[in-house]
Amino acid sequence: MKERFYRFMQGRYGVDQLNRFLMVLVVICLFLSILGGRPFYVIGIALLIYSYFRIFSKNLYKRSAENAVYLKYEYRFRQKLASWKRNMRQLKTHHIYKCPSCRQKIRVPRGKGRIEIRCPKCNQTFIKKS
Repeated sequence: MKERFYRFMQGRYGVDQLNRFLMVLVVICLFLSILGGRPFYVIGIALLIYSYFRIFSKNLYKRSAENAVYLKYEYRFRQKLASWKRNMRQLKTHHIYKCPSCRQKIRVPRGKGRIEIRCPKCNQTFIKKS
């Protein structure tokens, strides 16, 4: 039986990161449909069908291109999330100001009183409370 499955899957795309993400969305949609949302059931089943279509597809080039687009957006999302986390940690010890002329972000330590800040990019000075 195992050998037959291997032969069947030969030349087919299989599972990748986009399929894993789609399967998580399917589980979430089906769970939400249990709580009383009929549209979530329809969306979940549609995502499940699309996921199986991708798994059994023989058009390897197109499926890998779809996965590459997904990975690009996932990378951007992860970078923004990491940046947001880093900024939240820094807010405890630093203020982050923007230069009024060039909009460059400048990090200033908290608790120094009113200080004159010089932008490293355009050398404009401005006064802020830290």
